[in-house]
Amino acid sequence: MRKTIIAGNWKMNKTVAETKATLSELKELTNGVEGVEIVIGAPFTALESAVKTVEGSNVAIAAQNMHPKDSGAFTGEVSPVMLKEIGVKYVILGHSERREYFNESNEFINEKVKSALAHDLIPILCIGEKLEEREAGKTAEVNEKQVREGMAGLTAEEAVKVVVAYEPVWAIGTGKTATPEMAEETHKEIRDVLAAMFGAEAAAEITIQYGGSMNAKNAAELLAMENIDGGLVGGASLDAPTFIQVIKAGAR
Repeated sequence: MRKTIIAGNWKMNKTVAETKATLSELKELTNGVEGVEIVIGAPFTALESAVKTVEGSNVAIAAQNMHPKDSGAFTGEVSPVMLKEIGVKYVILGHSERREYFNESNEFINEKVKSALAHDLIPILCIGEKLEEREAGKTAEVNEKQVREGMAGLTAEEAVKVVVAYEPVWAIGTGKTATPEMAEETHKEIRDVLAAMFGAEAAAEITIQYGGSMNAKNAAELLAMENIDGGLVGGASLDAPTFIQVIKAGAR
């Protein structure tokens, strides 16, 4: 039985004080909510405070990125060792914004995935096509390449620990979203790739989130699909009363 995971990616938003306030509110709102794993990707400056704020709750904290090395001369970077020390549980890797603005390759993202697993962090591996790729009929091809290269060299036992987040780049922050049927079709294609790589049993265990502008209005319909196992939520996660509606849509 694979987990339903609703994760909020706050991106470059919220100070430490704002993080504490929002998480304190979310902690109260999620009290008693069952059947869904709740994750918040807070900014680096607020991670330690975030971990402390959600102690004793059913909310876990994610970093939004990390370097694959444990230490070294990598100015401005943060290592998995540093994240583990402060109690971070998840790490978002390969987000489309990291790929586009910071030129991260599939190979580099693969290094990060392996490093996260080696340090008992749960990677949320983001994949997804741009608008021009979708319009050219290359959605399946682009996603397969990102999955195969991003998860290269993993065993089936390692692969089931990875969360895959399908985020159609054309639907991020645009207000556009794939129809539930479109999203389900793509999620099924991704699961078929995972099955080819790691076997059907492992593929059936891997959580595949939808990350294309999921919000309070469309979450229930999207999450009703067989192969959509949660969401990686952007703007709708910044406000606790709004985000709890998405979370409750995923509760089983």
